[in-house]
Amino acid sequence: MRRWIVEFWRTLSRPSQHFSLGFLALGGFVAGILFWGGFNTAMEFTNTETFCIACHEMEANPYAELKPTIHYTNRSGVRATCSDCHVPQDWTRKVARKMEASKEVWGWVFGTINTPEKYEAKRRELAEREWARLRANDSLECRNCHTFEYMDFTVQTARARQLHATALADGDATCIDCHKGIAHRLPDMTDVPGW
Repeated sequence: MRRWIVEFWRTLSRPSQHFSLGFLALGGFVAGILFWGGFNTAMEFTNTETFCIACHEMEANPYAELKPTIHYTNRSGVRATCSDCHVPQDWTRKVARKMEASKEVWGWVFGTINTPEKYEAKRRELAEREWARLRANDSLECRNCHTFEYMDFTVQTARARQLHATALADGDATCIDCHKGIAHRLPDMTDVPGW
């Protein structure tokens, strides 16, 4: 085995005797395109709702909670999927989020939320992590669909109109500050002042 590795390295490290530099460059270019295509296809596959709810924990808990909400079924027929709220659209941020999500896969492998009881025990931790992420990126995923510029304040309730106008003028508030629990049930927050 060692001899094979040494011979393979020797072949890679010396100039080609049989192939031109153009052929090698073209081969590298084609290999790069194939790698990029495969990588991007895998990235987009992991953004599908089918992928997200493939494990029982996600289908039985967060997905089941999403179904009765306005983000799942509404009068306009526009539905938010898991990735719409949990994965940024911008490619660089998407890759960073996928790397961050790898610890969620780790948790799935080791069964940290594989029962309803375990999920409930971690619900607050999971929610607070997601709220902090959305707060840090100014609720970017929310703003992919909702923007103050296109809101018709005249058809909103008086309270919503006043709060949205204040948030727009202030500029410090972000969607998740007021809209926690919009798509998933809130965790127990009885020990938090103001809840």
